[in-house]
Formats: sequence, C-alpha cells, structure tokens
Amino acid sequence: MSNTPQIRPVTGARYSRIHGVGGYRPVRVIPNAEVLTWIESSDEWIRTRSGIAERRWAGPEESVAEMSVQAAGKAIAQAGIDPARIGCVIVATVSHLKQTPAVATEIAERLGCGTAPAFDISAACAGFGYGLGLADGMVRGGNAEYVLVIGVERLSDLTDTSDRSTAFIFGDGAGAAIVGPSDTPGIGKVVWGSDGSQKDVISQTEAWDTAFAKEGAINGAGEETRWPALRMEGQTVFRWAVWEMAKVAQQALDAAGITADQLGAFIPHQANMRITDAMIKALKLPESVPVARDIAETGNTSAASIPLAMERMLESGEARSGDLALIIGFGAGLVYAAAVVTLP
Repeated sequence: MSNTPQIRPVTGARYSRIHGVGGYRPVRVIPNAEVLTWIESSDEWIRTRSGIAERRWAGPEESVAEMSVQAAGKAIAQAGIDPARIGCVIVATVSHLKQTPAVATEIAERLGCGTAPAFDISAACAGFGYGLGLADGMVRGGNAEYVLVIGVERLSDLTDTSDRSTAFIFGDGAGAAIVGPSDTPGIGKVVWGSDGSQKDVISQTEAWDTAFAKEGAINGAGEETRWPALRMEGQTVFRWAVWEMAKVAQQALDAAGITADQLGAFIPHQANMRITDAMIKALKLPESVPVARDIAETGNTSAASIPLAMERMLESGEARSGDLALIIGFGAGLVYAAAVVTLP
C-alpha cells in the first residue's frame, strides 16, 4: 500500500447558472448617415447587407476598463452579491490595446473584488461563450463561488473607415454576467471549438511590430501613417456561419436535452441580420421564440454582443427571467461557442 500523501479533494457547487447580467453602451451614436460620409454606399445597402441602422462608438473617457466596470456593476447589483465574493474576473476582448497587464486586474480592483484572480482571454466574438464555459467549470470545480465574465470591445479603434466592406459593421460596448452556484442546471454543456485553417478569414491587417516599423519609416518621409485595422472576407464568413454554426447550435441544444420549441429566446452573436435569419431557418426555430436583433442599434460588438443583447431582451420583456436561451458566438480564429442557459 502506497504511503504517498493524498491531495485533499476540491468540491464545488453541483450546478451553476447566470445570476445577473448588465451592459454598457457608449453615449455617441453613429447612424448610417455618418458612415456614408466615409464610404460610397447607401443606407439601404447597409441595412440590407447587415441589418445595421446605427452603432455606438466610445469617446475618450469610455475606455475598455470604464465600460467594463459600468456593465459589471449592473450585473453584480442584479445578482445581489457583494463584489468581495467574486472569486475570478474573466474579460473577453480583442480591442484592449495594452498587451500587459491584463485589463481584468484593473477592473477587479475597481470593483472591490479583493485579491480575486483576473485575466483576459482573446476569443473574438466567441469570447463571452468561452468565458462562460470557464466560469461554469470554476464554480462546479470549487475554484470560485462566483465568477464575473465580461465581454468588452472598442472596435472603433480597429475600424478602417475607408474600407467599404467593414466600415459600417463594428461598434463598441460592454456586457457582463455573474456566474454562481445553482440548485438546478443553469448552464448546459458549452459546445466550443476552433478551425485554425481559416485563421486569415477575419484578422488584423498587420502585426503591431510590422505597423510600428512602418510608422517609423513613414514618419521619416513625412507621410500619413495608417493604424492596423480589422479585415474580413465577408462571403467566406457568411457561408461558414450559416452552415457550420447552425450545426453547432443544434449540438448545444442536443447536449442540453432541449428542443428548439422549448426555448424562451435565441441570442446569437450579433454579426449580421442575414446570418441570424439563416440560422433561424436551419434550426427550424418556431416563430414564437423571440430572437435577439440588437445589431440594428448596436452594430457588431464582438465579445460584448451576446450579454448586451441578453440584457436588452430582459429589460424589454421580450425574454423573461427563468426562460431557457440558446446562445452562440462565432468569429475570428475561426472560433465558436454555444450553450443553452437559464436567463437571470
């Protein structure tokens, strides 16, 4: 018989759920009319192609950290917990421009989360789903009682306003959720993954080191510099999202043991209204199931889009606390994450 000491087992909650959700939308509204001063297009073309009528862009004071703190404060209040009980802060973002330290550490300190671990993840538009999967595991694994998951973006910093294919798409904002213990299952299996063979379909135009080297050369010649921006092969992304993500969404339903007609809401990543409509058709979603269409007023806010849309549906009464919602995010990587959750 071995005399090796045994590690004391860690036990957590049997189940987890979302206890509160909150969002922050920047003050400045960018209507399509303003976008048309940047690119040659029309309001009808933008609405038909994307479903977007306007988007929010952050001002100088609306930093990634500030928007996150505002959204998280609402989620914490709705959950009715002391911030000191938060055992981890996860921030999903691709637009926090400082490589280190993680913006999550500043957010945790400002919220009063004590010495809770805090870190950033980069999973683009699937970031909130990735964070949700991590939080669920932490709560049930006993590594945290409550976890704060934030999706936040300032994509206006990475938007090329002269690019007709992307200038009208992106917006800024933050969404947050508190994940904690539950007596009943509140978060289904997260169906997540990636396809690195298509990593260049959505990407930053160039690496920062390349951009900085070029900036030095251009500045020496007295010419205007261009900031790295997001680029996207729209048709490729559209086809992938419509055909492959509908399958992933169905897998999430099957894993949760839920059928489409039992849903109280469908909250997909707000990427494109046509993609949403195609997924509804592929899933054979009943007309009685409300669908998030936050993109019309908010644009594509990447990691922030699902919690922002969730908050809007709950505040408007379109969806109700306790309803089951199917969420799915997908984007650069290419990455994806889907799950059935109980709404807070």
